[in-house]
Amino acid sequence: MTDIFSGTGGLLAAAIVGLALLFAIPLLAGPVLMIELTSYVILAILALSLGLIWGYGGILCFGQSAFFGIGAYAYAIAVINIGDSTIPLILSVAVPALFAALLGYFLFYARITDVYFGVITLTVTLILYKLMGSTSGAEYTIGNAPIGGYNGIPGIPPLNLPGAPDKVLSLDGLFYASGLTLLAVYLGLRIMLKSRFGQVVVAVRENERRAELLGYDARFYKLAAFTLGGGIAGLSGCLFANWGMFISPDVFGLAQSAQVIIWVIVGGTGTLLGPIVGCFIVQWLATQLGTQQLLNANLVLGIILIGFVLLVPKGIVPSACDLMQRAHLRGTAPVRLTQERRAS
Repeated sequence: MTDIFSGTGGLLAAAIVGLALLFAIPLLAGPVLMIELTSYVILAILALSLGLIWGYGGILCFGQSAFFGIGAYAYAIAVINIGDSTIPLILSVAVPALFAALLGYFLFYARITDVYFGVITLTVTLILYKLMGSTSGAEYTIGNAPIGGYNGIPGIPPLNLPGAPDKVLSLDGLFYASGLTLLAVYLGLRIMLKSRFGQVVVAVRENERRAELLGYDARFYKLAAFTLGGGIAGLSGCLFANWGMFISPDVFGLAQSAQVIIWVIVGGTGTLLGPIVGCFIVQWLATQLGTQQLLNANLVLGIILIGFVLLVPKGIVPSACDLMQRAHLRGTAPVRLTQERRAS
């Protein structure tokens, strides 16, 4: 399956459309909508990380929120102790990527099957939830940063310009930073997947045994994709901690883990645009449902997920691509038939 923006021209078009939306939205949206959209953009980066691991690597990870939460906590603890956000930002990517590399090494090289892989990653996430929730005492501090248990870490200092702690990002600045990050991750993954490394990752997803017979170490490529996805999720966690200026063990919760999978299923696997679209749609629906008292939001979202699995199993973006291709073939069929009749 391919994205709507396919090919080299599509890559340039995606960049132009993304930049246009990035700079047009703040001119049209009010402060409240800007806050909501910023959270959608940040969570879309998290959705992209699973879209890479699952859609292209064939690795169904039920614990993607673990890397998201580790990145958020790594940034929060480091920035409270350091003050300047430059090093904490780097740590928010490096620490979850290292954790993903260590976890993935033991799982992939032990040849854990897909079902057990999902169970183990989900278990790791729940362990982190319980672990961080049990650190509510005053003795649980790292430097100047109290971990806070289930109360979380409030008052997280925001991102600042490199080397200038006094020049912090405003609300609009965080939106621009998050939007540019989302665009950069999307375009970077598109380019990576076109490379030899990306093609091998997809080949391993299609047929791991065949890839190994051709001389590729399937475990290494799966581990590399898993590590990259962990780093991207950690970056999203850093931005999320900046958005709310607060982080708690809820980021490791079962609901957060399930949400990421729902975003990718609704948007469509095997595409990078799908997780972004799915995240925006589901989060917008969740926000709208949260403003009323007639229907249970989780129940409605569950029904929507079941409906997509049964009626639109490919997801929104792949289904839209299929419809566009069918419409194009129907439009060109009469022309081809006329040309064949004239030739005969």
